[in-house]
Amino acid sequence: MTTMKSSAPSRTDQAPADPSAADEALATQPIGYWSGLAHDAVTRHLRDAMARIDVTQPQYWVLNRVNGGPSTPSREEVVSQLTPLADGPHEIARVVDQLLHRGWLRADDALRLHLTDAGEAARVRLRDLVTDLRAEVHAGISDEEYVAALKVLRRMVANVEGDGAP
Repeated sequence: MTTMKSSAPSRTDQAPADPSAADEALATQPIGYWSGLAHDAVTRHLRDAMARIDVTQPQYWVLNRVNGGPSTPSREEVVSQLTPLADGPHEIARVVDQLLHRGWLRADDALRLHLTDAGEAARVRLRDLVTDLRAEVHAGISDEEYVAALKVLRRMVANVEGDGAP
């Protein structure tokens, strides 16, 4: 009699979240707990570092979006593209106003947004800060481990969104 090996992943019982779980018990830990904990810790670390230089993470998003798109964006485009990342539906519009007031952005006659020299200097300074913070967060983690972790998370998102493919 031949036994067939299933290609389906094994089912593992879900254990309660346990920050002190031993390595051999990690497969039973809830992903929502650990991904949420990682999100909160990394976001808090980033936002605390930015607050020390009087900048917010959404301000950095806006500076990058105005600088990095294929075309010069309008206010509405920036708001539309970044609102899903924000803490509320009005946050990005307020950030655009803050950056216009601060002199880091300017709007042209067609109401397209541009970085000023001060805005570009701030964006570069923030990119350097974020690069240093990334190094702190990634300490002891190889690029291969990081890519593997993101691929697993991407697959989990695809699994729950129903398309089953990354």
